[in-house]
Amino acid sequence: DKEKAVDENMLTRMRDMLLHRGPDDAGNFIDKNIGLGARRLSIIDITGGHQPIHNEEKTIWIVFNGEIYNYVTLRESLQKQGHNFYTRSDTEVIVHLYEEYNSDCLTKLRGMFALAIWDVRNKTLFLARDRLGIKPLYYAYKDGNLIFGSEPKSILKTNLVSRDIDNDAISCYFTYGYIPSPYSIFKDIRKLPPANFLLWHEGTIKIHKYWEIDYQNKLNLS
Repeated sequence: DKEKAVDENMLTRMRDMLLHRGPDDAGNFIDKNIGLGARRLSIIDITGGHQPIHNEEKTIWIVFNGEIYNYVTLRESLQKQGHNFYTRSDTEVIVHLYEEYNSDCLTKLRGMFALAIWDVRNKTLFLARDRLGIKPLYYAYKDGNLIFGSEPKSILKTNLVSRDIDNDAISCYFTYGYIPSPYSIFKDIRKLPPANFLLWHEGTIKIHKYWEIDYQNKLNLS
């Protein structure tokens, strides 16, 4: 809701519902009606990679779950382009990559990830999920509020969305043995599909697919 400031206590409660996903560290960022919260399992840059992470001007902020395998190469390239880093983390590489390429930054990432970036200048929230959907990302858009997290229970902690079960999701589960994107078990909560990103701007959301398998280049085994 662009008229309502984020309740930091609520943000912290949402964040700490995911303690089991990130027991090593925690952090919040709030910019009026925008809030980002992160729990961290420290793997890369254990001491310096505290999230949320920002760029030099503090106009781009990120929370990130996953690992970027080619971050060292990307970092070297970005440094040559003039970007300055204050951590050794793969998370900060994404920040500067977004500065340079916007949503196209996703095509350069090799790894597993779910991420959220707040672009202060453009007033845009950018959510994205890796190509194969290894890392989860759920969201709800209700009464002008966009709420997201790695698990539905974090979203439910806000008490802003219904706990009603989605009967279509139940049908999918008994048909396929799992619940495919964009469904979740809850009617008000959606799962961002793999290889997709979501843009929120001035109260509206748009979802775009940024990658799909190329079936044209087939191996000739004859």
